Amino acid sequence: MKTTKILPFLLLLVFASCSSVRVYSDYDKQVDFTPYKTYAFHKNGIDRAEISDLDKKRILHTIDETMSAKGFTKSDNPDLLISFFTKEREEVNVNQFNAGWGYGWGWGWNPFLWGGNTMVTRHTEGSLYIDIIDAKKKELIWQGEGEGVLTKDRDKKEALIKEFVSKILEQYPPQKK
Repeated sequence: MKTTKILPFLLLLVFASCSSVRVYSDYDKQVDFTPYKTYAFHKNGIDRAEISDLDKKRILHTIDETMSAKGFTKSDNPDLLISFFTKEREEVNVNQFNAGWGYGWGWGWNPFLWGGNTMVTRHTEGSLYIDIIDAKKKELIWQGEGEGVLTKDRDKKEALIKEFVSKILEQYPPQKK
């Protein structure tokens, strides 16, 4: 009896721990991305991001690492400007489990709500948007977005930020088909 009440909770924990960052990107199909070799950060855009300065530093550091690994160089006279912004929202899930003998064969709907259980879970879902702007034209040429569950734990947060940024920038530059 207790296992039927605990099982849905355990399944929820397993699925929650497997969740990762979902990534999307969009770009201007008229742009040739091959000449871009240098970048800098767009300070005005980053200053407007509504997150802590520590998280901004973590994101900037990870963008630097990722862009360097892709062969881009940070410059005072860049080809690209990189900016980012964030959004977050509270997710509330209500699950109701009714278990017991009911109509038909085996376990099913229970007219007496015997063994029923309601579980409410909350988590913060966040989005990180990375914008890449042509520095000369001052036009957005590429945007990547990552969505996932956020955490307040510092060590997990650092790993999550690295996952967000690296997965988003995996899609830059876009591969023409």
